[in-house]
Amino acid sequence: MIIDTDVLIWYLRGDEGARKAVDEAVPFSISVITYMELMQGMRNKAESRAFQKQMQKWNVEIVQTSREASSRAMFCVQEYALSHSMELADALIAATVVQSGEVLLTATDRHYKIIPTMECKRFSPAK
Repeated sequence: MIIDTDVLIWYLRGDEGARKAVDEAVPFSISVITYMELMQGMRNKAESRAFQKQMQKWNVEIVQTSREASSRAMFCVQEYALSHSMELADALIAATVVQSGEVLLTATDRHYKIIPTMECKRFSPAK
């Protein structure tokens, strides 16, 4: 399973549903795009280090973007940017998921449900 950025953000915010979903998914993978998005959102080095330690405890595999995934993402942006507001990061994450043949755990499946070759599992945070 590959976990989307939004689920890990909910986890970091202390959402119990996200904690349960993430803990049940261990070991899991994330896209390198998710890793970079999370690092950009860190408020300081201590927070960044703590998250990196947690990633090691979970034994997270960071899935790199391949040439084929980049081509798939390019196609997704070309096909869906105007009609469905497909953004760069989502296209790269989707392409990585399709390339790996994994399922994506996400709270924002509307970003991905337009891609027919992709399987998503919906996560709903506690509100």
